[in-house]
Amino acid sequence: MPRHHNINGNIVPFTAEEEAQRDAEELAWSNGAFDRAISNLRQQRNRLLTETDYLALSDNTLSDDMKTYRQNLRDLTNGLTTVEEVEIVNFPTKP
Repeated sequence: MPRHHNINGNIVPFTAEEEAQRDAEELAWSNGAFDRAISNLRQQRNRLLTETDYLALSDNTLSDDMKTYRQNLRDLTNGLTTVEEVEIVNFPTKP
């Protein structure tokens, strides 16, 4: 389906060059979907790890449950290769 511009109230079709440029932009956006999804997941994971960092200081002893929770958070992104896999990730429950 051809694309159009609205220029001063006039509907003007894209040129072949504009169509090609827009197609390239959409392809680049689509190709970056996984990188954006995994980055967002890592940001959420890192926030959860930060919330418990104080427990891992040398003068504190982590419970086994907290060690497992933090390790599960760190392992959360292992093996993810598609946006769909990233979207269905369930975060572990904080003890």
